[in-house]
Amino acid sequence: MLDFLPMFGSAGFTIGAFVIALSVIVAIHEYGHYIVGRWSGIHAEVFSLGFGPVLVSRVDRHGTRWQLAAIPLGGYVKFLGDANAASVGGTAGGRNTMLGAPLWARAATVVAGPVFNFILAFVVFAGLSLYFGKAADPLTLRSVPDFPPSVVQELQVGDEILSVEGVAAQSIAEFAAALDTIPVEPVLSYTVLREGVETVVAGPYPNTTIVQGVTPNSAADAAGLLQGDVITAINDEPVYAFAQMIAIVSDSDGALLTLDVWREGAMIEITVQPRRSDLPLAGGGFETRWLMGVTGGIFFDPETVRPGLGEAAIGAVKEVWYRLFTSIDAVRHIIAGNISTCNISSPVGIAQASGATAAQGLDEFIAFIGSLSVAVGMLNLFPIPVLDGGHLVFHAYEAVTGRRPTDGAMRVLITVGLAVILSLTLFGVLNDFLLCR
Repeated sequence: MLDFLPMFGSAGFTIGAFVIALSVIVAIHEYGHYIVGRWSGIHAEVFSLGFGPVLVSRVDRHGTRWQLAAIPLGGYVKFLGDANAASVGGTAGGRNTMLGAPLWARAATVVAGPVFNFILAFVVFAGLSLYFGKAADPLTLRSVPDFPPSVVQELQVGDEILSVEGVAAQSIAEFAAALDTIPVEPVLSYTVLREGVETVVAGPYPNTTIVQGVTPNSAADAAGLLQGDVITAINDEPVYAFAQMIAIVSDSDGALLTLDVWREGAMIEITVQPRRSDLPLAGGGFETRWLMGVTGGIFFDPETVRPGLGEAAIGAVKEVWYRLFTSIDAVRHIIAGNISTCNISSPVGIAQASGATAAQGLDEFIAFIGSLSVAVGMLNLFPIPVLDGGHLVFHAYEAVTGRRPTDGAMRVLITVGLAVILSLTLFGVLNDFLLCR
């Protein structure tokens, strides 16, 4: 009955991670509605995190009741004289009510929820950048992983890399550029500065077959691959570069692959069946390939330095924009039929991903919250009645015509909006359980 849960953990762990991620995102979203509404002169009667029976509550000096409810699957702000921050129908009341406030105040209050989701994502990505830093110059090894005995590896912690196969690689930018010219071989020569002495040592190809990350709900996740595993062969074909693995999996046509994996000093065998996945391209659009769902990278960790606040902020803005652009592009391609509808997931799939990322570490979980916050902000801006974007359309209609939608039209549109949301949710559940497994 619980086979949809991640293989690493229990239902309680997965649900707990999901509740934490959802609660943070919902709290920020609803706080956006609340604080902009208050700034706009609209009184909030209730700020609720969760639904159902109230567990604890208090009333602040502004007369707003802050409460925690028993069902932690969302939240809402109830403004004076109206159901919640997104409602627009009904009879206008006083200036401090949602219905009696000026159009600009109502629109600002509605749009603030998604905007605060984007702000949360910005803070997450900027904070992670500041915490983890960027590779320092000169490129110096901070840590080197263990390898199987068959791998030649003579690099040591503290080595300052000067070149690889004679190609200059003294910064992370030079090192990345060198990957385009150095040969893809199992053993390469590294010129390093070790304790002030320049020396040449042997080491593996930089982008080795170490699993640096496992994508939640992927084929690799289902098969039990773990971060830190070293894949030494696929279907008895030796591999030593991540590019080799990509080529083999891409050409597999979804056939079962047998992996020889070195894990914690022992060799094990894992069978994986790649899945068709849609990958965003740098210039827009998507590429459909067979994937296992593992990520790779340079095998060593470099020494880092903390970026400046401006640099971290610019990077965070780019990250939010990239994720937003990619998500919108994905929706466009799904509607056009260019990529699979398996990209539509339900709360079940999101819960799975929450648990999987939480199991990979706090940093991965925080990054997941940032990514999910972008998705929630984007989704709420869709022009669907009952979502914030739908109500912004109603406000735009009022701005153009000078009147609000009629009660009859509102009832029909809200019903249609609910039907669309429930249909998409049901379709996502079918994807998570049956259609895309």
